Amino acid sequence: MQQKPQGILILDFGAQYTQLIARRVREAKVFCEVVPCSISMQEIQAKAPVGVILSGGPASVLDADAPRVDPALYDLGIPVLGICYGMQITAHTLGGVVEKAAEREYGRVPVTFDTQSPLFAGMKETSVMWMSHTYHVTQAPAGFSSIAHSENCAFCAMSHLQKRIYCVQFHPEVTHSEEGQVMLQNFLYRICGCTGDWTMTAFIDQAIEAIRAQVGEDGRVMLGLSGGVDSSVAAALISRAIGSRLTCVYVDHGFMRKGETESVREVFTGQFPVNLVVADARQRFLDRVAGISDPETKRKRIGAEFVACFADEARKLQNVTFLAQGTIYPDVIESGSVKGSAVIKSHHNVGGLPDDVARRFTGGVVEPLRMLFKDEVRRVGEELGLPHDMVWRQPFPGPGLAIRVIGEITPDKLAIVRESDAILREEIALAGLEGDINQYFTVLTNTRTVGVMGDERTHDYVLGIRAVTTDDFMTVDWARLPYDVLSKISARIVNEVPHVNRIVYDITTKPPATVEWE
Repeated sequence: MQQKPQGILILDFGAQYTQLIARRVREAKVFCEVVPCSISMQEIQAKAPVGVILSGGPASVLDADAPRVDPALYDLGIPVLGICYGMQITAHTLGGVVEKAAEREYGRVPVTFDTQSPLFAGMKETSVMWMSHTYHVTQAPAGFSSIAHSENCAFCAMSHLQKRIYCVQFHPEVTHSEEGQVMLQNFLYRICGCTGDWTMTAFIDQAIEAIRAQVGEDGRVMLGLSGGVDSSVAAALISRAIGSRLTCVYVDHGFMRKGETESVREVFTGQFPVNLVVADARQRFLDRVAGISDPETKRKRIGAEFVACFADEARKLQNVTFLAQGTIYPDVIESGSVKGSAVIKSHHNVGGLPDDVARRFTGGVVEPLRMLFKDEVRRVGEELGLPHDMVWRQPFPGPGLAIRVIGEITPDKLAIVRESDAILREEIALAGLEGDINQYFTVLTNTRTVGVMGDERTHDYVLGIRAVTTDDFMTVDWARLPYDVLSKISARIVNEVPHVNRIVYDITTKPPATVEWE
């Protein structure tokens, strides 16, 4: 039996950077879990963390309805690190003074550190950190002392050595903080005593044991396999655990990229032999979106049809009592978020199954990746030996090429965007640019323009190319592709793909635009 990895708990006070804190902890090879700030002390003790991090947050600790923390947290004997709001709520809870700053600090700010503190060991005496606050601590609680300051803030950091409580006003988790990761690693290793036992090899062993324990010796599992990274890695991992007792249902809706359906067949009948069901639903989906141009209606109809098709296949299976999903940790965190957000576009996942189908899964849901971030999922895929193209598959919308055809969808339009996308991907790979661009694809516009091909007048489609760079897909920039590469891509598409006579390149950032056109 594999030993459970050491864990850090991150109490979420609603900060935009909470997931980033977790990412930085994981990058230091330490397991962590994000939990609501309302978690009880009993629940914290049951999880037995080696340290607790209090996130930032948008509220003011002086507001009557601001998120609070149980004072008992500071007496559990567990090291605590408060970040921004986490520092302010610590000071406020333990008798310090928090006031509105005369000058709000935002952006890169030089901070001077007490490098004798274990939190700042090995760091420069002065370093640039990222600030984002209106309120600050003006008087530390009893037993605390200042261990960092800036020109406008006497308490950029404070600590209580005996209780191992450390607080910082800045955000060490963002890349703008020069030595932020050093500071976080000091907290993890020097203060919490972490050993760095969070590796994907260890995770695979633990996950296989957990799957076998949950499913039992005779349990059978059904998984909706999309061909994407998450569902493919989940399928490979469950296959390693229970073999052919896993049934993967791949719904071929006809909106996949060139060669992807064939790749799924090859991998999950050969390398990872599962009971693979490929539902040929191409005409069914085309009929469902016939005559539809509105992008949100497209998404909703395709999503509903996907669930209906999956349910039809589930009804055919016998003795399958577990449903598997490729849920990953950002999905888990966001589903429990206290912050609301506007609906930019709907998403398409397996969910909302009919009652008669849902009742079949009496064993529950198997989600082996629910504690992993996307980069960790990819590393698991590599460890398991999945093909490189599948592991590093770019983000691809659930409705697939259907929302890369602007306006009404037809088989001919799908063929245009599928073939042009394949040329784009091939030329990007040949130019050695795959690692420099986070996402790239073609879009068939609903516009026709006049052209001349072979001395003949044409009136054919305008095709768009979208290529972006980003760290987190919250904001993106357009990729500066070399002109010679763009020229070759344009020439090949116009020459090799029928009914396209003009290529345009999308140079819009996000915001104001989204990554996808629909």
